[in-house]
Amino acid sequence: MAIRIADNLYRLPTLGPFINSYALLNTDSSITLVDCGLAGSSKRLIKDLARIGKHPSDVVNIVLTHAHDDHVGAASQMIKECEVQNVMMHEEDSHLPPTGKTPPIDDSRLSGKIMKILPERSYEPFSITNKLKDNEIIDTAGGLQVIHTPGHTAGHISLLHFESETLITGDSIFNMTSRMTWALSGFCVNYKQSQESAEKFSDLDFKNACFTHGPEIKNLGKSKIRQFLSKKGLN
Repeated sequence: MAIRIADNLYRLPTLGPFINSYALLNTDSSITLVDCGLAGSSKRLIKDLARIGKHPSDVVNIVLTHAHDDHVGAASQMIKECEVQNVMMHEEDSHLPPTGKTPPIDDSRLSGKIMKILPERSYEPFSITNKLKDNEIIDTAGGLQVIHTPGHTAGHISLLHFESETLITGDSIFNMTSRMTWALSGFCVNYKQSQESAEKFSDLDFKNACFTHGPEIKNLGKSKIRQFLSKKGLN
């Protein structure tokens, strides 16, 4: 069920609150979709778009926070079903979707060593049409700023939505079971860098915090994230 964050921003859960996509609404009725969930998530996404009065043809942009399969697994299907022409990802990850491959793993810690033993995860390949850069402003729903937060992947981005004063952290910070945590090192290309790049959030202006993994924090988002960073020695 789509969850309203603001007038022009909805969270679209694709696996309970554990994996989320986001829909940003423009005044012309078009939609920018942020992330697409695991393979097989397209039906749920399209149902939730219908619940907010939108048709697949309303989706004109897809912005992908990075190239892990729980974010891009259903991207190819959504691109086809919605006939999307504009698919965006940071330039540092943009070479991966055409191959269907996920980024490398930081094996400097135990979880990474374990992950490297497991079979490599993949997804249906697709093309990136727009390679994003740090601080770029995407012209959608009043403005969406690209915040390059590398470490989880080389091209991982978070997104700042100006109109709703909302930060979408991507996988820079999780909020699983309503408790903020870092992503496991086994899912990062550089675990330390992933933590350090999240310090950028302290300098941004926002009130709501949204996460790919876990429920949102409304109104107190910045203060809660600053508290988390402070506990981790980053603020």
